[in-house]
Amino acid sequence: MVIIMNVGFVACIILAVLFLILGIIFALLKENGAQFVSGFRTLNHPEKYDKDYISRDMRNQCFIYFVILSIGAVLSNFISSYIAIPTYIIWAIIFFKSVHLDAEKAFEKYLIH
Repeated sequence: MVIIMNVGFVACIILAVLFLILGIIFALLKENGAQFVSGFRTLNHPEKYDKDYISRDMRNQCFIYFVILSIGAVLSNFISSYIAIPTYIIWAIIFFKSVHLDAEKAFEKYLIH
């Protein structure tokens, strides 16, 4: 018995499920979810930031990543496993656009005015 595994499908579906779970966690935790965002705990005055907005934004990002990777998984399964390559490139571009090395700069859009 020979089992042929579609590596592109598996690669996309694993990350898609991970981001779905993370999105659900941020949705359930609401403003408490901000504590789990990288860099939030290192901020000088975390009370100056809208924690609910941070958590909603992270939830939305995770769901967007889930949709992109799910589409890649479906296309990899039905068309070609090589579809996973452009899917990961698209995901990486969107993902790394939201990454900042400076925590203050990363969270400046969440400041309460």
